[in-house]
Amino acid sequence: MSVRLFKHNQMAYEAVRRMLEETGKAAVIHPTGTGKTYIAFRLVEDCGDKKFLWLSPSEYIFRTQLEQLLAQDPEFPKEKITFLSYARLLTISDEELAALCSDTIILDEFHRCGARVWGERLQRVLQMYPDAEILGLSATAIRYLDNDRDMAEELFDKNVASEITLGEAIVKGILKAPVYVSAVYDHDEILQRYQTRIRNQRGRGLQEQNQKYLEALRRSLEMSEGLEQIFQKYLTDPSGKYLVFCANVEHLTRMKELAGKWFGAIDKAPHIYSVYADSPQAMEEYNRFQIDSSEHLKLLYCIDMLNEGVHVKGISGVILFRPTVSPTIYKQQIGRALTAGEEKSPLIIDVVNNAESLCSIDVLKKEMAEAVCQLRREGQDEEIVTETFTIEEQVEDCRKLFRQLEGSLSSGWEQYFQAAKTYSKEHGHTLLEMPRHYVSPEGLSVGNWIQTQKLVRSGKQTGTLTKEQIQRLDGIGMVWDLAEWKWQKNYAEAFAYVREHGTLAQVPAGYCTESGFALGTWIQNLRRAYQDKTQAESTWTRMSGKRNCLIRIVSRTA
Repeated sequence: MSVRLFKHNQMAYEAVRRMLEETGKAAVIHPTGTGKTYIAFRLVEDCGDKKFLWLSPSEYIFRTQLEQLLAQDPEFPKEKITFLSYARLLTISDEELAALCSDTIILDEFHRCGARVWGERLQRVLQMYPDAEILGLSATAIRYLDNDRDMAEELFDKNVASEITLGEAIVKGILKAPVYVSAVYDHDEILQRYQTRIRNQRGRGLQEQNQKYLEALRRSLEMSEGLEQIFQKYLTDPSGKYLVFCANVEHLTRMKELAGKWFGAIDKAPHIYSVYADSPQAMEEYNRFQIDSSEHLKLLYCIDMLNEGVHVKGISGVILFRPTVSPTIYKQQIGRALTAGEEKSPLIIDVVNNAESLCSIDVLKKEMAEAVCQLRREGQDEEIVTETFTIEEQVEDCRKLFRQLEGSLSSGWEQYFQAAKTYSKEHGHTLLEMPRHYVSPEGLSVGNWIQTQKLVRSGKQTGTLTKEQIQRLDGIGMVWDLAEWKWQKNYAEAFAYVREHGTLAQVPAGYCTESGFALGTWIQNLRRAYQDKTQAESTWTRMSGKRNCLIRIVSRTA
């Protein structure tokens, strides 16, 4: 019995075979729930005596996927696969890797390959097998929290055999459109964060305006339905199975403690399970949840184990308790409720504790709109199964007010930015020398604002700084890391001296460059630091390859 593929995966598989033959590399980027793992299983089945090295985030994910396949195809040649988790790469020797004699390498959830922990070791594996074909599978190629790194470009040279967005999969009917319910909890925390942002603003008019918006948002949140009423209204299957996603163990524990309050009207004794990567009972809990056929409400609280790779059968819906705004994690969690071939519209209850996440659904709506436009441009109207899905807005007014408040706060950001831009033009295109307590002629505390932007970007202070805002600040001479900036500036002075004099060996102790930089003193300090091993360890490790070249020049005369 052959591995069966849905139409969209069959097309992807054929593209994979062609691309592997032409380039030796191919990536498949399909949403969670579309069955993309079966593309790799089909490749294993069709490739004769080839040996496969299958790398995945966890053995748990791979074993569950394989068990589901073997239930359909007991004769699948699983012996052709050697499985290793990415973490296992850190402990296996080069000799053991070489002994695997792999012809093809499967990188499941390949966006994980950018992790610093095992990324370098993976590169070693690829170097050991330069002639091996490489197939990557993932729901996304982008590492949003890692400077938007594109792993399809890094690992596969942009050889993408097939790419489908979550929105496109819903539009084409590959995945059933969900019933989507949005709600809010812990709104006191949301309001407090905005109150702090308003309090930190400079300019009485801005503060008063945004305070009015905040009070309107507060009233709207307080009038919205509580979670008890929302769950009672939308969890229409009182004996259904629901995945409940949490952020971490502490968050999971807190959410479980509130289960009686939130779900008590549906079932006074719901069956509650929990799984997370470090739990010794995780597999037992997961299996008990799977086989539970009782008349009770069944809730599986989970953290990272079910974000990717594993699909649980018979799910009535998912509940997202989300402090995160990561598009990757958000779409992975939504995908747990969506399965190719299902006829019933799944339920997604999105419960957030930050206002930014209220607009996460806009990402999916935008993907769907883009997919519809693209199909119509290509004359493929018949491919459009659905253009929208049901959104039960519990926080529609809150969403509008949030956008209004965020827009007003961003407007305040724009005023400060323009004041900083003016300063930059007047002071030689740099914000470095701006005094911390500098106040613009309009009365804006721009110096404090600049420091706040640095703290927000480094994560040391709560706030929002978009990619576009960072680029705009870069454009007016923002210096995010003062120590590195000084090093690069000093290095440029030293390099200019070497070009003129050929060496740094004879720099006089009191020598200053035309710009007034005390190059002689800086060189002396470098030599002392190089000789002091303790200081060297803390000093040199922060510095780049350019610096190492300079160190060699300086140390010759140390």
